[in-house]
Amino acid sequence: MRPEGWAKDMAEPPINIGVIGCGQIAQNIHLKILPRLPGVRVTALAEADAANRERARALAPGATLFESADELIHNAQVEAVLIALPSALHAQTAITALAAGKHVYLEKPVATKRADARRVVEAWQTTKMVGMIGFNYRFNPLIQQAKTILGSGLIGDLLAIQSVFSAAAHSLPEWKRNRITGGGVLLDLGSHHVDQVQYLTGQPIDQVFARTSSVRGEADNAALEMRLAGGALVQSFFSLSAIDEDRIDLYGTRATLSVDRHRGWSAEVDNSARQGSRFDGIMRGLGRMAHIGYAIDKFRAVGHERSYQAALECFVRAVRGEAVEYPNLEAGYRSLCVIEAAEKAAIHGASVAISEINSVV
Repeated sequence: MRPEGWAKDMAEPPINIGVIGCGQIAQNIHLKILPRLPGVRVTALAEADAANRERARALAPGATLFESADELIHNAQVEAVLIALPSALHAQTAITALAAGKHVYLEKPVATKRADARRVVEAWQTTKMVGMIGFNYRFNPLIQQAKTILGSGLIGDLLAIQSVFSAAAHSLPEWKRNRITGGGVLLDLGSHHVDQVQYLTGQPIDQVFARTSSVRGEADNAALEMRLAGGALVQSFFSLSAIDEDRIDLYGTRATLSVDRHRGWSAEVDNSARQGSRFDGIMRGLGRMAHIGYAIDKFRAVGHERSYQAALECFVRAVRGEAVEYPNLEAGYRSLCVIEAAEKAAIHGASVAISEINSVV
């Protein structure tokens, strides 16, 4: 099936995109999606590691290769950049690209420090360029379903949220082992759920408490207790050393709403009054069957995750000037505010208020 807007894209000149950072995520995700998007041309690749450059060349054979990000950014042919560098390099690279008049898709986190994230947002706000943060899971169909259901009031008043996002143990690049270079589970996985909780509910997180532990790298496990501005409580567990799991459960006064990205076929509403009944179990099973198309599409998707392509399609549409909603760089800033507060809470053993969560100053 051709993506939405295919005919329009084919009638317009292609958008020339440069990819900065051609490591694992670029090779496994971005460079498998971008070249096949209508109206997109991967014009340039920037990568300091020679072996990664050659592997990337095979995925985008027509692209010009550069060793440095600055060379690519100042190439006149490049209109937009996708930045997938180690996290500690995100902020300055994004600022340089925005100053050069390039649209920016920045993999999360927006920066490793809140002060640097603020500089990125300020640089973006002075331009008319698209500045999108890579919170791709917002585009997952299950998250979209959950947002619609939550907005309908079906589960009643929101009381609490529980979430877990963990990844099976695998080899980590050295920069992911240390917080100063952008490592740790909170920046890697936690930033996604911190964003999703606020995106789903439309409420900022205003307080956080956290504990972390280190198994294979610095702070690669974390447990957070948060409070939304509306009063609902949030408990989250993140790990880079457990099984693959990504689940969010939202508890309301009338029902529970559950999203299981790895195992679920749809966002599920469970009315506690009927929980455990045979009829209810049959109906939930039939509901899953109705969404078998999602399971098939997921199996076919790059990385078995449909949101990667949807996010990049949204970026391209925004660059073309379409009025589309996307997670902008300020959303990345808000997420990092919570992450930094959680890290402070873990150090001091006390809850921390998120005083700056609603604005960039």
